[in-house]
Amino acid sequence: MRVLGLISGTSHDGIDSAVVDWTLDAGVLTGRIEHTGERPYEPELRARIRAALPPHRVDLGEVCALDTLIGQAFAVAAAEAPPCELVCSHGQTLFHWVEDGRVRGTLQLGQPAWIAERTGVPVVSDVRARDVAAGGQGAPLVSYLDLLLMAGLPGRAGALNLGGIANLTVREPPLAYDTGPGCALIDAAAPPYDRDGALASAGTVDRDLLDRLLAEPYYLQEPPKSTGKELFTPDYVKAELPLPDLVATLTALTAETVAAEIRRHRLDTVIVSGGGARNPALMSMLRLRATPARFLTSDELGVPADSKEAIAFSLFGWLTAHGLAATVPGCTGASGARILGTITPGSGPLTLPEPLAEAPVAIRFSGSPAARR
Repeated sequence: MRVLGLISGTSHDGIDSAVVDWTLDAGVLTGRIEHTGERPYEPELRARIRAALPPHRVDLGEVCALDTLIGQAFAVAAAEAPPCELVCSHGQTLFHWVEDGRVRGTLQLGQPAWIAERTGVPVVSDVRARDVAAGGQGAPLVSYLDLLLMAGLPGRAGALNLGGIANLTVREPPLAYDTGPGCALIDAAAPPYDRDGALASAGTVDRDLLDRLLAEPYYLQEPPKSTGKELFTPDYVKAELPLPDLVATLTALTAETVAAEIRRHRLDTVIVSGGGARNPALMSMLRLRATPARFLTSDELGVPADSKEAIAFSLFGWLTAHGLAATVPGCTGASGARILGTITPGSGPLTLPEPLAEAPVAIRFSGSPAARR
């Protein structure tokens, strides 16, 4: 079954897409990656999304407009991808409601009807809400894919995603949570991002500021836990420092908070993905602080690091279509595994595959790099 996964993450810079053709045989799920891509948001839409994020406040008229405009942008991204039988759209997170460590609700905008209308195929959407309703954090959902990817790796293994927010999945025992900021604060200080880590490499870490930032209470909370730009807003850090020093300090904050969790779980091998995996300064700081852990990118396991989350959402769509749960209760904190999402029919009658009795126990990927863009 060919499924298109679509997601815009906490960097709010554009829509990642991945078309994967999934085949299950004897418990092994093979994903042939036929396409990956990224479609940047139009500047005006990105500005409106950023203006709607905390600590800003917007009225329901703007929420309605953004739901429509984001849905239309996702529909364009879907139409540009190769044909598929199903779309799974994450949409764009605008708010993740957390009180006293418990997620009360989560809001992803991007009306799926626009995607269904444009493509004519069914759309799975609103994938986080069911896990939240079951008492979970609704994140990080990618832990389901992470655990399959880590099967067979020697020693104690983990998977790290360095997006706007950083999240870590630990294999034994299964555990996943947001560690804190990934690239969000770095991007806010040096928009749109610190290309090749140039600013961080040119700056000096301000130890006093770093120590103050490390006192954030979130880091002391026990997992499962999740966070977002509701906490780590663009105004989170106020400091009178030269820009290179500020970026170096924020980069060190991400490296130190992530490395602390890698050390805590005594990980031997860490699979890295997300935009931060392409930041040499961040990765250098992380390796230094997380010694002796070995880092490899998800590319080395057949999953493009920049497209891993879109591939994960393609997987979630396949699971939902086949009546299979896509969550790991130990990772999200939910009371049980849940089938995710709401299905919007395409242009014809809604026809789904026969439900499967058993979930895949292993995963592998194929597809040449040349076919992925």
